Amino acid sequence: MFLRRKGRDAGYNRDNVVYSFMQGDIQKNYAMIRDELISKGVVTGVTRTSQPMTEHWSDTWGFQWPGSTANDLKTDFNYFASDVGFVNTLGLKLIAGRDINTQIYLTDSNAILLNEAAMKIMRLKDPVGAMVKYNNTSWHIVGVVKDFILESPYQPIAPMIMVGPKDLSFYVMNMKFNPANSISDNLKKAEPIFKKYNPSYPFEYNFLDEQYAGKFADEKRTGKLAALFAGLTVFISCLGLFGLASFMAENRIKEIGIRKVLGASVLGITQLLSRDFLKLVMIAFLIASPVAWYVMHSWLESYSYRVTVNAWVFVLTFLLTIAIALLTVSFQSVKAAMSNPAKSLRSE
Repeated sequence: MFLRRKGRDAGYNRDNVVYSFMQGDIQKNYAMIRDELISKGVVTGVTRTSQPMTEHWSDTWGFQWPGSTANDLKTDFNYFASDVGFVNTLGLKLIAGRDINTQIYLTDSNAILLNEAAMKIMRLKDPVGAMVKYNNTSWHIVGVVKDFILESPYQPIAPMIMVGPKDLSFYVMNMKFNPANSISDNLKKAEPIFKKYNPSYPFEYNFLDEQYAGKFADEKRTGKLAALFAGLTVFISCLGLFGLASFMAENRIKEIGIRKVLGASVLGITQLLSRDFLKLVMIAFLIASPVAWYVMHSWLESYSYRVTVNAWVFVLTFLLTIAIALLTVSFQSVKAAMSNPAKSLRSE
């Protein structure tokens, strides 16, 4: 289940993407930093955003578009600013129109990109070119990008509006490192460039893929703890089974001796001693399985993107449980079955 959600398409390319918060003189010298990073082959793309691609900082409502109603004014949208190179640098997938580009289109400071969820909720069949009003300002839609995960990977993607640089400030500089170089080489080349144009601050950066992986940290920790306690439970259960098998074999030692004298085989006696334990294991499994299914099903219901608890999981669990029980009790069963009947019957 964890792997299924971790493998869910994020909607953008996180590989080799590093971002820095625009502190000090980075904002003022952004164009020079960008151009030098590109000219020296450190990066293949640079863009600015008002927030990291893995975090939700802002949302708002009050948008009007062709065909919108009074109720649509209450529709909440994730909201952030993007700049030239946004789509290419971050590997977003355009499904209609183009990226915002104020270098070519001067009016793109008032441009808007939508995600698929926004396009659907706005009921726009052909959104490119449509006008949107917000805060007494008119905006024009230039493109639609495939939905990408901004917040939790466990929840549906919210409608999102990405605006041009007119209405929001930029706080994050995103860089797509050149894959022809190693990460360490790119960082070594980038650091003096940042120190040159922003000398009062150290070069601090974050890897986008690491930040995205952090969204799964809690679940990963829960999985490790669950595996640890499950292992301890199985170990303690095996100790109990081993002790119970030893006790039962000792109590039935004379019975085993008589059966051997009467011609019982080692395999037959081993099966006799193991059968009782297997019956108990089967009964315990039949009781635990419905409870386990209900608990897992209830837990998974809290996730919008989830797997189902398939029957094969319980079949595999049953087979493993039987195998572990047999391995645990077989040592004492075989030992008792191979004992010398003369010794056990001597007192008789």
